[in-house]
Amino acid sequence: MNNWQTFLPKNNKNPVILLIACLLVNIGIGVVDFKLGREFGFSIFYLMPIILVTLVLGRHVGLIFCIIATATWFAVDQLSNNSYSHPMIGYWNAIMRLGFFVMITWLFPFLQELEREKQISRIDDLTGIANRRYFFELLQAELDRFQRYKHAFTIVYIDLDGFKLVNDKYGHMIGDRVLCAFVNRAKKLLRDTDIIGRLGGDEFIFLLPEMGQDDAKVTVAKVQSGLLDEMNKNKWPVTFSIGVLSYKMGEISADELVKRADRLMYTVKNNSKNAIAYGVYPE
Repeated sequence: MNNWQTFLPKNNKNPVILLIACLLVNIGIGVVDFKLGREFGFSIFYLMPIILVTLVLGRHVGLIFCIIATATWFAVDQLSNNSYSHPMIGYWNAIMRLGFFVMITWLFPFLQELEREKQISRIDDLTGIANRRYFFELLQAELDRFQRYKHAFTIVYIDLDGFKLVNDKYGHMIGDRVLCAFVNRAKKLLRDTDIIGRLGGDEFIFLLPEMGQDDAKVTVAKVQSGLLDEMNKNKWPVTFSIGVLSYKMGEISADELVKRADRLMYTVKNNSKNAIAYGVYPE
């Protein structure tokens, strides 16, 4: 997941360390604020420890840090001997900053939940890869990117031959293991920039950006060999019918591209199975 949550501490079993660290950061921000003087706005930096504490330890601890940050700012304001037209203006500004900090702290957990739900709606529950809807979004984005950079790309439609037999003979738990093993091995065989999606059941699809047909033939053959090795290693009677469609140019929708790759896959499925059919758009 490539978002701000990546940068959060992985272990918060000892919140005291985090609290002390954030207190020190808050004091450091206050010192820098004092040194810079009133000509430089610095209030937003007081949010850093507040946000970190809120995300890791929860809203209630975050609210306490709102008070601490406001008190630090107010102390800096007083020590700086800032002059106001009325003595209450400094207190008024402190109340406004506290309100701002509290509002941010109160809203952040909701933003976290929205981000989490957004990610869940895009991810296949079992395998952790892109679900059908999200894959189509990514494919459309790649089509849009082509209009600017003119880089060919390839999609790979894969159906697991014999998967129903595994489910019927060994049960759905083993079937789930097969799907997860497929995904894990495929990730190791593909580039970090390649995308794996699950279209449903035992049907998967790869998006290989900036890869034309010649390179795709080498890559897909390697992937097929690796996946077969994974199935044989676990003694699962599963092979792969694969349709590979390379896009070079032209107007076409994401849905139509996938349908064409699907048809290529079915030419294999309806014949020998455990093989690869290649195509290109436009033909």
